Amino acid sequence: MPRAIISPSVLASDFGQLTAECKRMIKGGAEWLHMDVMDGHFVPNITMGAPILSCVRKGIPDIFMDCHMMVAQPERWVDDIADAGGAMYCFHIEATSDPIALIHQIHKRNMKAGVAISPDTPSTAITDEIGQLADMLLVMTVYPGRGGQKFIERCVPKVSELRARFPDKDIEVDGGVGPKTIDVCAEAGSNVIVAGTAIFGADDPPAVIKSLKETVEAAQAKFAAARAQQQKSNGSNGANGN
Repeated sequence: MPRAIISPSVLASDFGQLTAECKRMIKGGAEWLHMDVMDGHFVPNITMGAPILSCVRKGIPDIFMDCHMMVAQPERWVDDIADAGGAMYCFHIEATSDPIALIHQIHKRNMKAGVAISPDTPSTAITDEIGQLADMLLVMTVYPGRGGQKFIERCVPKVSELRARFPDKDIEVDGGVGPKTIDVCAEAGSNVIVAGTAIFGADDPPAVIKSLKETVEAAQAKFAAARAQQQKSNGSNGANGN
């Protein structure tokens, strides 16, 4: 499985100190910063756009901006986000009629392509072809559009189903994830964890980031051990002619 990555959601930060908040998270151990881009059309909220991302990038040149595009017509914004320094362009499959073409468009701008599904969208909406072409798959565990919602546990089996089909793919969960909900996400196979309030609102954000990452790594180690044991068992059965 791919390595554990914690991507704090800046939606929970102080927007008046955005660059400083991002630096604080990176200093605390975050590798990615999750940037929620909302347009007021796909979701009933408006947040940041390319000009703000560009300012953050100027202040932190080596930042990995994990851009979650909660926008209608995501094809329109690929160039703007690429020019602003976006590293991951994650669009919602519900917002486009041609996800394959969009993934190619994103890759042409040297960004990684992510595909997100909302709580009411089945994991089967991500076909094998889409999943293989994408760099990351995002399972929303709240409804997109605003922070602070309660974790929707019924979404977790979608993570397991996607992990079974795409064992080497980055699979992200986003929405209501924190110390109380990380276990089920990690055990289902998610390796990229988005957390907002749980990190930004913590007394000790570095400790929370460390704890979330260690939980994912522990689940991965358990999964690897079980897989090794299964392979050993299958090899033994084969040697015995079974």
